[in-house]
Amino acid sequence: MKKKSVNFWILVWGLGVAGQLCWNMENQWFNTFVYAKIAKDPTIISWMVGVSATATTLSTFLFGCVSDRIGKRKSFIALGYILWGVFTIVFGLTQYLVSGELQNNAKLLAAVGIAVVAADAVMSFFGSMGNDIGLNAWINDHMTDQNRGQLGAALATQPVIGTIVGTVVGGMLVGSDSNYMRLFLVMGVAVIAFGIYGFFAMEESPALRPSRRGSFGEQFFSILNFKNYLKHTELAWVNLSTAVYFIAFNLYFTHVGNYMIYYLGFSPDMMGYIEGAALILAMLCTVPCTKLLNNNKAPQLCIAATLLNCVGVGMAGLFVRPENIDPASLWNPVLLLAFFLLGVGYVLFLQCVTVWSKQLYPEDSRGQFEGIRILFFVLIPMIVAPLISNPIIKSSGQFRDENGLTAYLPTHTLMLAGAALVLLTLLPLIPAKRCHDRRVGGQESKK
Repeated sequence: MKKKSVNFWILVWGLGVAGQLCWNMENQWFNTFVYAKIAKDPTIISWMVGVSATATTLSTFLFGCVSDRIGKRKSFIALGYILWGVFTIVFGLTQYLVSGELQNNAKLLAAVGIAVVAADAVMSFFGSMGNDIGLNAWINDHMTDQNRGQLGAALATQPVIGTIVGTVVGGMLVGSDSNYMRLFLVMGVAVIAFGIYGFFAMEESPALRPSRRGSFGEQFFSILNFKNYLKHTELAWVNLSTAVYFIAFNLYFTHVGNYMIYYLGFSPDMMGYIEGAALILAMLCTVPCTKLLNNNKAPQLCIAATLLNCVGVGMAGLFVRPENIDPASLWNPVLLLAFFLLGVGYVLFLQCVTVWSKQLYPEDSRGQFEGIRILFFVLIPMIVAPLISNPIIKSSGQFRDENGLTAYLPTHTLMLAGAALVLLTLLPLIPAKRCHDRRVGGQESKK
């Protein structure tokens, strides 16, 4: 039993952290890769973000329904992770489609941009199959009263670890010579290895049973029964809060690597050290909040996180400029403080909203409700955010690159817009808190 328990936690943490590292690489380093190897144009990034988010959501809905119906998770996890790693490497190979001749041919460059978007979408499709649906549903299947707190902490902490380690180690692997292929090879092989390990080591939950509700089509499209979904009032408000927060987050964070490298002048490895140092401190500062989270204080913590994030992003927009930072040094106090506050807000919000929402899932359709979470956590933010960020970047950061082509940089203006937008999260958070307080108050009165 002890051996099985150890293996279970190796799978939870190994597959979880590997997946979060891969998602961080996509969210952070894919965008700097485009600027370094393809073109300095946010339009490619906007298409990449939107199409990959759509692929992720479709994958989650499809495999969530299939895995619920057949009562299996393991095969989706193993195959998803293996293909995820393969297409991570394939994505990196797109840089070899670009040559000096292509750099001066806008039509051929657009074709390369399409190849980049397609490779990212395929990678995201299989990543969602393995991680978002497979692993998350498998963990929920194994959740009991005895391990609920530990699993909740793991699910909330892993994205933070992925962001920190992915930022620091990713920067080290890319290095000052911008060797992105090295990063994609290391991450791709690691994800493939964990997929193979999962295939042989994972066990399905004994309690997992096939959940068939009518035909496949009826069950699949039941996710679009918004009347039934809105019966889960508290969850609906929590998901809406998640969507608004991550629209603002994706507005600036998708471009923060290019903001630091091409606007402020940092090298990729120095950028990784600065972001990593700030996020490590941020994570340590949120540890004491775990007790508050266990005491049903998720709404209050989400509100505090929103305000802290707003202050941090606003500081970067108001006070950080290329002329008042030293790109050769880690010691840039205003920038570090801004990223620290930004990081505290991000870490705290992500931890709290993850635990809060998962407590509200119906037991017989956890896979499909993971799909709904992805709709609000990934699809809506990643479709809407580029529609706002792209025109801001194009209007505030236009210049001519070394080939004479028009290029665009994310500047402090984008950070200011992000700070203003994140405050809108408070609008759905207030009714979510009211629903939460009524539910918790009702539970306590029954005791």
